[in-house]
Amino acid sequence: MDKASVTRFALLILAVINSVLNMLGYQTISEDLVNDIIAVASGIYILYATWKNNYLSKKGLKQKEVLKEKNLTNAK
Repeated sequence: MDKASVTRFALLILAVINSVLNMLGYQTISEDLVNDIIAVASGIYILYATWKNNYLSKKGLKQKEVLKEKNLTNAK
């Protein structure tokens, strides 16, 4: 497993534990903190996905040129 998979799995486990504790009546994390964490995580994920799915880096621009040379893209 890579680091990203381990991180996602750990966050899932924490979310499940928090949900179970909330069902049992223990307020472990305030709702405001949860909403703030979700907003920050969503923003980071959106930036990451935008970076990875576009040809913005030097490596990405080289990949785009190779795709153009082999007529594997419809980019102009």
